[in-house]
Amino acid sequence: MRTRLGTPGTSPQWMLLAATFACVLIAQAPLVLNPGYFSHDELQWAAFAGHDARLISRPQLWTNLQVFQYRPLTFSLWLALSKALFAHPQAFHGAIVAWGAVNAALLALLLRRVGVSVAASLGGALVFALGPFAMHTHGWVGTIGDLIWVGCALATGLLAQRERGAAVTVAGSAVLTAIGLLAKESAIVIPAVTALGWLLLGRRRGWALATAGASVPALAYLALRLGVLLFSPREAANYGWSLAFVPLRWLEYQLYPSIPTRLGITGLLGKGAGDARLWVAGLVWLALAWTFWRVGPRWLLGFLLLGAAALGPVLILAESANQYGYGFAAATAGLAAAAWARVDRTGRIVFVIAALLSVWHGVNVMRRMHEMGELQATFSPAMANAVVHAGSHPVRLRAVDPGQHWIYLRLMHDIPSYAGVAIGERVQLVDTGAEADYEIGKDGGLRALR
Repeated sequence: MRTRLGTPGTSPQWMLLAATFACVLIAQAPLVLNPGYFSHDELQWAAFAGHDARLISRPQLWTNLQVFQYRPLTFSLWLALSKALFAHPQAFHGAIVAWGAVNAALLALLLRRVGVSVAASLGGALVFALGPFAMHTHGWVGTIGDLIWVGCALATGLLAQRERGAAVTVAGSAVLTAIGLLAKESAIVIPAVTALGWLLLGRRRGWALATAGASVPALAYLALRLGVLLFSPREAANYGWSLAFVPLRWLEYQLYPSIPTRLGITGLLGKGAGDARLWVAGLVWLALAWTFWRVGPRWLLGFLLLGAAALGPVLILAESANQYGYGFAAATAGLAAAAWARVDRTGRIVFVIAALLSVWHGVNVMRRMHEMGELQATFSPAMANAVVHAGSHPVRLRAVDPGQHWIYLRLMHDIPSYAGVAIGERVQLVDTGAEADYEIGKDGGLRALR
C-alpha cells in the first residue's frame, strides 16, 4: 500500500501548509462572517464564562473523573474563549475556522510526508475541510474538543512518519494522545488509527512506536473511565449505547457525505428504504469501494477499517452527529488522496464525483449555519429584551414559521442568561396556533401579540 513512500519531493512544505490554510480560510469565509451562533451550548458557556461563572467550578473540570463528559481541556478553553470573544461572533468563528484550517494543513503535510503528490495532498485536505463533517465542526463553536483530538491524531501521524528517535516518538505520541483525551473521549481511537498506519504504510518502525506511545495514556484512561462512560447516568438519550447500533451508525457515516440536501446526519435512516437519496449515496459508496478494490485488496481493507477506526466508540451511540465524523472525514479523504496516483481514469471519475458531492454538501451546511447564526443574532437579544419588559411574568413565544420551531427550541434550551439577563424558565416556546405573547418572525425578530 505504499504510494511512493519516503519521496516527499522538492517543493517547500511550508508552501503546501500555507496554501491549504489560505484556501480553507477563503472557502469558509461565510463561517467566519457568521454574525451569530448555532446552538444553545454556545450561549450556555457564554453565560458560564460571564455573569453566571459561579454555576461551574473550574477546578472540578480537571479533578472530577466521575463526570460523564470529562473534557477539562475543552471546557477550560471554551470558557476562556467565550469570555474573550463571545461578544464578537466573527472573531470567535474566525478562531475556530483558523483552527480547522490548521488541521487541514496538518493532513496535507502528513500526506506529503508519506509520498503523495503536492496536488493530491492539497486536494485531499480541501475535500476533508470543505465536506459536511468539517463544515459543521468548523462552524459550531461547541466542537472545540473535536478540533483538538483530530489535530492531535494528525500530529501523532506526523511524528510517526518522521521517526525522530524511539524515545521522542513514544513520548510525543503519549503526550499528544493524553492531550486529545483531556479534550474528548474520541481520542481513544488514536492508537487504533496509528496501528492501521503501521499496517498499511509498510510496517514502518515509527508507526509501531507511535502506537506503543499512544496506547499508554489510552489504556490508563480506560482503566479510570470505562465504567463511567458505559454505566453512568446519561445527560441525554442520544448518549445511550448498544452494540446493536453499530451497523446503523456505520452506514449513516458512509452515506451522509453524498446526500447534499441533508443538514444533519442524525436520524438519516429514519425514512428507511423509501428515501431515494439513500440509494444514490449507496451507489456512490459502492463505487468508491469498487475503486479501492481495483487498486488492491489492502486498499479496500484500508477504506473499510481506517474510517471505522476513526469513528471508534461513537458507533455504539444511539444517534450519529456531524462532528463525530470529523476524524472519519480526515481519514477517508486522506486515503483517497493517497490512492489517486494509482487509480485509472474511471477510478478518478468516481473520486471526483464523490468529492464534488461532499463539497456541495459542505457548502449547503455552511450556508444553513450562516442563516441560523443570523437568526440567533436577531432572536436572542430580542428575547432578552422581552424578558426585561415582562418583569416577573413568563414570556411565551411562537414561531410564525413552523419549520423554524426547532431552531428556537435549540436557542432557548437551558440558557441561564443572555447578555446579563436571567432567562432560565422565564421563556417558553409554544406550538404554532397556541396563545403567546410574541410571535417570532422569519428573520428572528419578535412581534408583540398583546
